[in-house]
Amino acid sequence: MVDEEKHSRIKEALRLRGLSLSDIARAHEVKQSTVSLVSTGWRRSRRLESAIAAALDLAPEEIWPDRYI
Repeated sequence: MVDEEKHSRIKEALRLRGLSLSDIARAHEVKQSTVSLVSTGWRRSRRLESAIAAALDLAPEEIWPDRYI
């Protein structure tokens, strides 16, 4: 399920920490669009979900509870 509002909150939280989805993409050697697809909910990737969550000092389950039932 696509959640643009959650995607915006993730981007803002990263920005407040001096990071971006592009930074995560570079660190994991994937395209920024791939990280965006995961963030919006279009695609799933436990590796990238974990990377986003770690950057926010959260568990992936806290950001995407519906994915980790």
